[in-house]
Amino acid sequence: MNRIKIQNFGPIQAGYQENGGFMEVCKVTVFIGNQGSGKSTVAKVIATLSWIEKAMVKGVLSENELNSSPNHFVKQLSYQRISSYLKDDTVIEYCGNAFLFIYENGHFTAKKTNKNGYLLPKIMYIPAERNFLSVVDRPDKLKNLPAALYTFNDEYDAAKRLYAKGIELPINNVHFEYDKLNQLAHIVSAKTRYKLRLSEASSGFQSTVPLFLVTKYLSDSLQREQSQGIKENSLEEEKKLEKEIKSILMDTQITTEVRQAYLRHLSAKRKPVCFLNIVEEPEQNLFPISQKNILNELLKYANATDANMLILTTHSPYIINFLSIAIQGAYLKQKIDNSYGQKAFLEKINAIIPLESVVKAADTVIYELDENTGSIKKLETYAGIPSDKNYLNNILHEGNLLFDSLLEIEELL
Repeated sequence: MNRIKIQNFGPIQAGYQENGGFMEVCKVTVFIGNQGSGKSTVAKVIATLSWIEKAMVKGVLSENELNSSPNHFVKQLSYQRISSYLKDDTVIEYCGNAFLFIYENGHFTAKKTNKNGYLLPKIMYIPAERNFLSVVDRPDKLKNLPAALYTFNDEYDAAKRLYAKGIELPINNVHFEYDKLNQLAHIVSAKTRYKLRLSEASSGFQSTVPLFLVTKYLSDSLQREQSQGIKENSLEEEKKLEKEIKSILMDTQITTEVRQAYLRHLSAKRKPVCFLNIVEEPEQNLFPISQKNILNELLKYANATDANMLILTTHSPYIINFLSIAIQGAYLKQKIDNSYGQKAFLEKINAIIPLESVVKAADTVIYELDENTGSIKKLETYAGIPSDKNYLNNILHEGNLLFDSLLEIEELL
């Protein structure tokens, strides 16, 4: 399990105070809090350091390069537009399965860990600005967008082409279709057969289509590669690749350009075998039932392999409530064996929460961020279920109290 510590970085000040300041990054990790509290900041730091770890495992970056200057780290933070968050007293530590990273006192250090079991991931950061790509018919022609949005759009474009003939969306009983010739995305009603350009559709569709298509595309592509026999490298093959990479890195007789070309060639031999999906605001512009449906899809793809991970930032109390249902579903599923006579119970659970979308409590963690103190705390649980006493539910409760106060005034009148 990966761990991360962040202090004095952007809106995050004290950070997480338990466990030596280290937050565990589980299979399903959720960050909740007010706008400006640092939810996306934490998610972007995790994405950045996960990518650096992957680049080091593949040999694209070396320990010497990273340790000699913090510029590589700062450059990657700039990719996410958060490099300006660095302060003189910023502390960031990340314990991955392959490397330990520490940024402190303006210095960045990387050190190989003694852990085993690192699996090369496909890392995707799905930004909140994704709906912008749906508003225009040719997003590839846009300029001066965030770099992360361009990266996401590359995958979105590939997904649109793959599913051009039509694919069912998890909301509103509609299909997605793509006109490759004119490069136009459409949504089509399964019942009334109305056809509408995505750029003219509701904001909920404009947010959901890129999120769903890219998630499905990346998850399915990993599954296709494995089913076609493109499997994870053996230990012997990995050692051979590592030896080749080291020899290239230590060869002072070749130019930097040639070295990078060699490294890219060797890196291509290493195939991702799992999927790290980092999603900002999956609930964006969606009705509660649609929020449930998209969450279930994200959980389904997170469950496609044991090593897949899902990180969410959210403002929605419905996402937390529906996640609680997924956790309870996993608990009940675990209690039921697959012997004859138990199938009916599984069907009852599946009618409430798809069995492929349930998630164990031990594989889930929710963190609350406070924008006033810059602190982070883990949401309490009861028998593994997220507590109702959380920031999002408290806001709903406050609304009820305010309405009760108005009713009291009405009685006085």
